Amino acid sequence: MEPIQTLWEPAREFLIQVAHFLPRALIAVVIVIAGWLLAKVIRFAVVKALRAINFHIVTEKAGIDGFLREGGGGVDTVDVLGLLIYWLVILTALLIAFNGLDLAYVSDLISRVVLFVPRVILAVVVLAFGAYFGRFVGRAVMVYCRNIGMPDATLLGRLTTYAVVVFVFVIALDQLGLGDIIRQAFLIILGAVALALALAFGLGGQKRAAQFLDRWSRTHEPVDEPPVETPPRGPRRGL
Repeated sequence: MEPIQTLWEPAREFLIQVAHFLPRALIAVVIVIAGWLLAKVIRFAVVKALRAINFHIVTEKAGIDGFLREGGGGVDTVDVLGLLIYWLVILTALLIAFNGLDLAYVSDLISRVVLFVPRVILAVVVLAFGAYFGRFVGRAVMVYCRNIGMPDATLLGRLTTYAVVVFVFVIALDQLGLGDIIRQAFLIILGAVALALALAFGLGGQKRAAQFLDRWSRTHEPVDEPPVETPPRGPRRGL
């Protein structure tokens, strides 16, 4: 009897654990299936809502949709946002399910991804509106420069667009937590470009610099005015 009791005790403990685990596993499966269905509904609603407010026109004019099509993807920015929200809902359902199963390590990993996905969504929205605004400002600068007869109006408009887009791109990366790295890299690149231009100007443009300084000094050279002659005074008349 004692050997049987010894063998039965671990089996009984295992069956008790299985009996406690099966209901929680069933609930987790139900949560995941419900989250999957809810994610499909929310994705459909978000895509329809964004297209109803003509958000796809903004992204098309901003050039983001063209960039995605050139990359071989058959989706636009609205579809990307819908896909991100879809996975956000699914990951949230998985997080709830794994929390119910007391799987702390997996729950912590999924929670980090869940917190990161909204940052990606916000970065995409910021980049879309920023690129649209950059193109608008660039066109405005180009038209203004053409109206006043300034040369290279197209170049100035493109430079304005690129400047705004780079600024917005840095803001979008900052939403992803990569702002410090990008700012440091940008400062390093800017310093390298400035140093390269200074060396190129100093080594290769000595004659041009001397000619420019000579013309500037001649232009701003003070003109010697002739002294003003005072008329001689006559004899003073006595009282």
